[in-house]
Amino acid sequence: MRKSEKNAVWMVLPLYLFTLVFVAGPLLYVAALSFAKPNEGYGVTWSFTLENYKRILEPVYLSTFAGSFRLAVTSTLAICLIGYPFGYFMAKSPKKTKKRAMLLLMAPFWVNSLIRLYGWIIILQKKGILNWILRKLGLIEKPLSILYSYPAIVIGMVYVLLPFMALSVFSSAEKMDWSLVEAARDLGASGFRAFWTVTFPLTLPGLLSGVILTFIPSMGLFFIADILGGNKIVLVGSLIQEQMTRGSNWAFASALAMVLMILTTLIILLYRKVSNVKELEEMR
Repeated sequence: MRKSEKNAVWMVLPLYLFTLVFVAGPLLYVAALSFAKPNEGYGVTWSFTLENYKRILEPVYLSTFAGSFRLAVTSTLAICLIGYPFGYFMAKSPKKTKKRAMLLLMAPFWVNSLIRLYGWIIILQKKGILNWILRKLGLIEKPLSILYSYPAIVIGMVYVLLPFMALSVFSSAEKMDWSLVEAARDLGASGFRAFWTVTFPLTLPGLLSGVILTFIPSMGLFFIADILGGNKIVLVGSLIQEQMTRGSNWAFASALAMVLMILTTLIILLYRKVSNVKELEEMR
């Protein structure tokens, strides 16, 4: 083995060790724990069983997964409608405007997410800023009950995850060859047709990346539902937390976590398949 190859091995070795100890190790432990039998008090009995997974098929838990999936779809659609135009026009903006928009996107990350969500409580409550503005404008007579509701959770999801969508679309749109759009316009295509036939297909990878970065976290961001939803809507993440803290059923919590991980893995595989098909079409 050459000296350069030995140096490369020693440089990669810490990464492999970190992955084994802090990623693969915990995942294998959770997978093994999901097949264990929970004790009546605390802890588990290391005896193989499928009861934890069979329990997930009960209607109450299936409805929790369905509710989490529905919320993730709703939030992702709202984020796409807001984040795609933001990232697209940010890429087309002048350099100074682009820097300011980037600063607006990154600024919320400088503040703790819990503090930012409590700020939304001040905005959405009955005596909050939003209702005050709407009443001053004469749009409503009575305060709206937005806080501790489904729309409040969607607003929180959109607020927290929007930067990931906007940055993904921005990265894709900034690398695009805009001369292709100009060529389409020169050949007689309208602005709308040029966008759907040229711009949108070329920025689709960024949109799909943004969907992955927003859909998967929204399945498990239970603290947003707890703070803005008032525990009225139970997500899979909330259920896992409850089983680990109040129920002390780590085996069932591990089974829930494994099913959630499998679902997110399938979504990622679907994304990769769509991306590969898109690349093959572009090559043709």
